[in-house]
Order: sequence, then C-alpha cells, then structure tokens
Amino acid sequence: MLRHGALALAVVSLAISMPASAHHSAAVAYDINKTISVKGVISEVKWENPHTWIFVETRDESGKTVRWGFEGKVPNQLIRLGITPSVLKPGVEVTVTGHPARDASQNYCEVLEVTFADGRTIKP
Repeated sequence: MLRHGALALAVVSLAISMPASAHHSAAVAYDINKTISVKGVISEVKWENPHTWIFVETRDESGKTVRWGFEGKVPNQLIRLGITPSVLKPGVEVTVTGHPARDASQNYCEVLEVTFADGRTIKP
C-alpha cells in the first residue's frame, strides 16, 4: 500500500515540475480592440508549428518597402480548411486584416482574414 502512495507522489511531483505548455491568449501580444488592413504582395509563408506566418510587403507613405508579418493558425488547421501552400504563396497580391501588435513599433499582426485580388476571402 505504501509503495502505491510513494509512486503516486513521485508521479505528481514529476508532473508539477515539468514546464506547462498552455496556449496563450492573443490579447497578450495583440491589441484585439483594433483592426488594421495591409495591402501588398505575399513575400513568404512559413508553414511551421506552432503557427503559420504570412509575410506581406507593402509601401509606406514615402514609398519605402515595409514588411509585415501576420501570425495565423496551426498549419494542420489550415490544411484541413483547404488553405494549402498552393493558396498562400509568394507573389500573390492580398489584403490582410488583423489585430496589430500591442507594441506599435512592430509590423506584425494576428491575421483575421486574407482577401485576394479576385475578391476571394479566407480566414487563416
């Protein structure tokens, strides 16, 4: 009987000492009360866990090229929705809407919606 108690205590101690891998809320990094849209061309898409990243190049008011990063869903979720690397690929003109970073000096957002030049819309 004592052995089972000691084993249970060891398992619980080990579980408590292991780092937690809880998912964070988007509100930690993004201002979910604001929405912005960026029109440009996809320069890169990273299909990696834990989130996909869509990078879009656009021009600012002075004509300088600016790169924006948009954090999306897990790659498996996108693929199950039919959003594959053949849909989101470099060279495609898009307008991406999302919640901007809380740090306004950073050009990244949580993606809400991608609209293609032909009017199609996806939510990656």
